[in-house]
Amino acid sequence: MDIQGSAVTVTGPKGVLSREIHPDLRVLQEDGVLTVARPSDSRQHRALHGLTRTLIANMVEGVSQGFRKELDIVGVGYRAQQTGGKLIMQLGFSHPVEVTPPPGITFEVAGTTRVVVSGIDKERVGQEAANLRAWRKPEPYKGKGIRYINEVVLRKAGKGGKVGGKKGR
Repeated sequence: MDIQGSAVTVTGPKGVLSREIHPDLRVLQEDGVLTVARPSDSRQHRALHGLTRTLIANMVEGVSQGFRKELDIVGVGYRAQQTGGKLIMQLGFSHPVEVTPPPGITFEVAGTTRVVVSGIDKERVGQEAANLRAWRKPEPYKGKGIRYINEVVLRKAGKGGKVGGKKGR
């Protein structure tokens, strides 16, 4: 842990993360415990206090354990494979979708329908998982698409759910 003015740097076994914090707040390190102090109890300082505390806690957890998001690919013919460092997905388009992970992020493919996004920065892991999901969001009729592992997709009845006969008789 290194604190230089408003810059906080956290080092751990998985890597190094650094972040600028708001200049009004102070981060103190005493006996291996980090404490965020705010100058007043104003609404803005209370909000920044909680945000800063959570961001630093996520940095510490990231460099010690790392973060991961799991995605599930649902649909006939939808699948993923890893070639080199790239992730190649078949999502019902006329072409395969190739995604190269940015530095600090890794993709793993378990089976053919499970993709794991992992890294040390929680914000970047979540953003990359959202970028992959955006290629084919789950649709409400058959549930096909890319979804998070515990995501609940609300299903619609479709045309079979209508009542009545022909119109205009």
